[in-house]
Amino acid sequence: MRYRIHHLTQYRYQRPVTLRCHSLRLRPRSDGAQQLLSFGLEVTPDPSQQTTIADLEGNATLSLWFEPTPTDQFTLATTAEVETYRSNPFDYLAESWATTLPVDYPTTLRTALLPYLSQVHAPIAAGVVDLAQAIAHRTDDNVGLFLTALASHIYETCDYTTRATGHPWPGGVTWAKKLGSCRDFAVLFMEACRAVGLAARFVSGYEEGDPAIAERDLHAWAEVYVPGGGWRGFDPTHGLAVSDRHIALVASPFPTQTLPVQGSTQEGNRVSSSLETKISVERLAQ
Repeated sequence: MRYRIHHLTQYRYQRPVTLRCHSLRLRPRSDGAQQLLSFGLEVTPDPSQQTTIADLEGNATLSLWFEPTPTDQFTLATTAEVETYRSNPFDYLAESWATTLPVDYPTTLRTALLPYLSQVHAPIAAGVVDLAQAIAHRTDDNVGLFLTALASHIYETCDYTTRATGHPWPGGVTWAKKLGSCRDFAVLFMEACRAVGLAARFVSGYEEGDPAIAERDLHAWAEVYVPGGGWRGFDPTHGLAVSDRHIALVASPFPTQTLPVQGSTQEGNRVSSSLETKISVERLAQ
């Protein structure tokens, strides 16, 4: 599939502010599942300096610096063309030692995967552990069946709600409410995977969605590291394995490290602001 994506982000401030350095995670990644063909960015006001770096995950992060000139708005407009390749999300052969839970990772691999295997801020809630163990029992500890069954179960059991702002809820909160946004379901899925020893990370990006709907939102899902298959995406919001209709921007074991725009003003919280976003995802003829 080939897609053209337009993403507009606009902050309007109650009164003029001075922009500090901002980090943007709006450039789609290139890997075995997708390739970025073109990317354009327009910024108002013009930055005095900018540079693109690769973060710890290999995500492309653009840093912007500005002159100390007050402005009452900050606008970012990106246009990207991306080609996706993974029509079959199960086009791999898992290592023989990684098909059954718990996975016994070799020492070097486990060391590299530690950030994706453990919770940093709080232990996994008992309810999420129970969910993971129940799904593992139902699937006879088969890793592949566990992952697809977990995504389907969250989709079938929980109701979707729109939360325009705010960090993802902890998995225990989402599971107790049986309610959440895409980012909440992604974290719930990640925590359930980690509860049975599977490495998981958070992904922010776009999805094709319903072509009859012109405007979209950013979407979130999870990726699990499957030895022999690498990072594989699962979308519990829709109850499916990720194929060629999702376009990833960035991935991290920490959801806060996937925010599309991160920065501040010299005035801090003393000046209120409003945020408007517009996203379109168009499938192109090939």
